[in-house]
Amino acid sequence: MRGRFIVYLCVSGDLLPTDGVLIQGNDLKIDESSLTGESDLVKKTQIKDPMLLSGTHVMEGSGKMLVTAVGVNSQTGIIFTLLGTAEDDDEDEEEKKKEKEEKKKQRKIKKQEGSVENRKKAKAQDGAAMEMQPLNSDEGGDAEEKKKTGPPKKEKSVLQGKLTKLAVQIGKAGLVMSAITVIILVVLFVVDTFWIQNLPWVKDCTPIYIQFFVKFFIIGVTVLVVAVPEGLPLAVTISLAYSVKKMMKDNNLVRHLDACETMGNATAICSDKTGTLTMNRMTVVQAFIAEKHHKKVPEPENIPASILDILILGIAVNCAYTTKIMSPEKEGGLPRQVGNKTECALLGFSTDLKRDYQAIRNEIPEEKLHKVYTFNSVRKSMSTVLKLADGSYRMFSKGASEILLKK
Repeated sequence: MRGRFIVYLCVSGDLLPTDGVLIQGNDLKIDESSLTGESDLVKKTQIKDPMLLSGTHVMEGSGKMLVTAVGVNSQTGIIFTLLGTAEDDDEDEEEKKKEKEEKKKQRKIKKQEGSVENRKKAKAQDGAAMEMQPLNSDEGGDAEEKKKTGPPKKEKSVLQGKLTKLAVQIGKAGLVMSAITVIILVVLFVVDTFWIQNLPWVKDCTPIYIQFFVKFFIIGVTVLVVAVPEGLPLAVTISLAYSVKKMMKDNNLVRHLDACETMGNATAICSDKTGTLTMNRMTVVQAFIAEKHHKKVPEPENIPASILDILILGIAVNCAYTTKIMSPEKEGGLPRQVGNKTECALLGFSTDLKRDYQAIRNEIPEEKLHKVYTFNSVRKSMSTVLKLADGSYRMFSKGASEILLKK
């Protein structure tokens, strides 16, 4: 293709395959997050920022670009080439490490062979058996390394950390109380025996005195044992198991007991609904047509023919032409939705009304549309202007209800 000019037509929903320069655009906005990491859409015009890069998505509008680079010469190709070079460097480093390890093993084997030969010579000279010395093997080194490293310790949860801290505090308090108890009992015995009763210290009664002191020590140990909450971990485990069983009744499967504790501390849960908790599909469930509210998709016979024709015409031309409803991949499956899900819901609505939107698109291709005002966060609506045969214009709009009702 050397010496030729290639013009590429890009529309909303396209993934740009090449780099190029914008030569004609219609409210064109590009998602360059795959290259820059920025989620904000970038507006492209012929005067300001006309460069279009491969690997980016066309989110709004349409346009034509002059291709300037393809394949490895494009921006995405250059990035992949650099990544491939980095991977080759990593492979070379790994090969060098393997070679060093093999050399070390060969040196160890030579050392072992030398030690065996020396022992044989010593046996021949002395004529007596010598004790075999243990050899340094790779397995022994690996075992020592495993012992040193060991399995990674599991981090304690918040509740386990608090319970451990509480148990330590209770243990310290129990130790102090047991010591105080022993001291009080000893002092009370000494004061009562030698001061109040005024009994002398008799050497023959020394074993009896020691027996009393041992009894006081046993009482102190008993106080310490009673103070330690050995049943607390078991009680917490039972309560968490009960919580797991209770969550199972709500169809919540919990694999780890710590998850109950985490969910119990959660005050707000944020989740991405579309495509995560649902099938990433949208359908029309209610409609307000011809001043009549339908709580379900109406039958075509219940809608006036003239209004139905205008409704299907508006749905067909006021949705991106790249959005379409395709046949299911498997028999009995749901139709495939390609493109914007809201527009897919409208196209599915026209199919439910037993009308073919594709026939209208074939009759009115995108090039014949007079003007298209694409949807954005500021406008909150999309409008398409058609030029009729009598020279007048008709505009179809869709978008937020509060915006359309104001117009």
